Amino acid sequence: MSNLRKMIFISLLIAQGVVIGLLENMIPYPFSFAPGAKLGLANLITIIALFTMPKKDSFLLVWLRLLLTTLLGGTLSTFLYSMSGAMLSYFSMLLVKKIGPKFVSIIGISATGGFMHNVGQLLTAAFIAQSWSVLLYLPILSFLGILSGIAIGIAANYLLQRVDTLRRFQIEHEQYTQQKWSPH
Repeated sequence: MSNLRKMIFISLLIAQGVVIGLLENMIPYPFSFAPGAKLGLANLITIIALFTMPKKDSFLLVWLRLLLTTLLGGTLSTFLYSMSGAMLSYFSMLLVKKIGPKFVSIIGISATGGFMHNVGQLLTAAFIAQSWSVLLYLPILSFLGILSGIAIGIAANYLLQRVDTLRRFQIEHEQYTQQKWSPH
C-alpha cells in the first residue's frame, strides 16, 4: 500500500470519527436513568481501523481523533475521560482480537470495547473523586456499553462487507496479518 493512499485513508477515518464524535456531543444524553451515558458512535471508526490497518496506524488514528475532538469541542476533563476510556477499550479490543476469528467475532470485539471504555472512564472518575463508590455505576454502564458495542460491531461488520474501499483495505490487512475475519 502506498504511503499517500494510507495517509489519505487514515485522514478520512479520523475526519469521520471527529465529525461523528462532535455530532454525538450535540445530542442530549439518551438515557435518563444513566446520566452521561452515550452511544459511543465514533468508536465505529476505531473498530474499522482495527480491521483495516496495522496497530501503529490504528493507534495513531485513535489519538488524533481524541485530540481533534477535544480541540474542536471539549475540555481537559472530557479529554481525560475520553482518553482513559478509549485507551483501555483499544488495548482490550486488540487483546481479544488476538484470540482469532475462530473464537471471537468483530461484534464480540466491539462489545469488549464498549464495556472496557466505561471501565476506563469510571476508573478515572474514581481517581479524580478519590472514591471507589463511583464504580457502583458500573453495572448500568456495563449493560449499556455492551449493547452499544454490539450495535457498533454489527454496523462495522456491515460496512466492512458492503463498502468496497473498506473491504479492499480489510483484505490487504488480512493478507498482511494472515487472519481472515469475514467472508470475501
